[in-house]
Amino acid sequence: MPTTRNETLSVVLYGNTSQREKSQHIVRILNALERFAFTTFIDEKFARFLQQELSLDISRCTVVADHTQIRSDFAISVGGDGTFLQTAAQIGNAGIPIIGINTGHLGFLADVSPDDIDDAIEALSKKEYGIEVHSVLKVEIDGKPHLSDPYALNEVAILKSDTASLITIQTDIDQKAFTSYIADGLIIATPTGSTGYSLSANGPIISPDSHSICLTPIAPHSLSLRPFIINDDARIDLSVKSRTDNFLISIDGRSTTLSTDSKVSVSRANHYISVIKIRHQNFIDTLKDKLHWGIDER
Repeated sequence: MPTTRNETLSVVLYGNTSQREKSQHIVRILNALERFAFTTFIDEKFARFLQQELSLDISRCTVVADHTQIRSDFAISVGGDGTFLQTAAQIGNAGIPIIGINTGHLGFLADVSPDDIDDAIEALSKKEYGIEVHSVLKVEIDGKPHLSDPYALNEVAILKSDTASLITIQTDIDQKAFTSYIADGLIIATPTGSTGYSLSANGPIISPDSHSICLTPIAPHSLSLRPFIINDDARIDLSVKSRTDNFLISIDGRSTTLSTDSKVSVSRANHYISVIKIRHQNFIDTLKDKLHWGIDER
């Protein structure tokens, strides 16, 4: 097959740094990017892993540490959905669409099989793909953005910090009292996150384009407290009571401990994450493939 030239297209590559056995996939990706003449950037942490742990030659690529300086057409995430979430956090509001090469497990976000790497890179070079636009949550603590990365593509979770006692989570929606969750915790999920932690706590599956947020309690003390879906333009204010005077907040798996004096606010961010779809052109295709819907295995 003749080499296709795409001098104007560039990608930035992110990846899982704990999968030594999957190194052959990285080689295939780098070779395909070179064959289709992409300019390739690599995240500094991932580049160090490729060089030091896998002894791969990445001299044809540019290593980047300051992600705010990247002006790339695409981002490629190599790993599972967890790696995809980390990639989305790095991309932030830069507006770079992300494609996920799935070297993990189920893969709702990272849904390109390693067997389809060459076809996927070719599709990028020809701009033959679909785009799903995914909303993002922003977390504020006491009226200020939480740490340096206050954004969640999947979910924000309020969790007890000990193994014994339930916590009480007073929840207000748009400055109106809603309810007090007495539970192990509360998950505030985007439609993207509806197939993650929220789903494991019996939350509903939500289409990415539904413009909604789901509040899913974790092991609530009252069975009447069920998952609740609201519009994503709402503001959710949370205050927590705990016997230990602290609790955990998890933003896409990035956890920190907060004092019960802290007031947490969750709202939709001003930016979105664009997810590239090649084989699965829409969310229904992904569900049918990943969850085997419509397949009778009897």
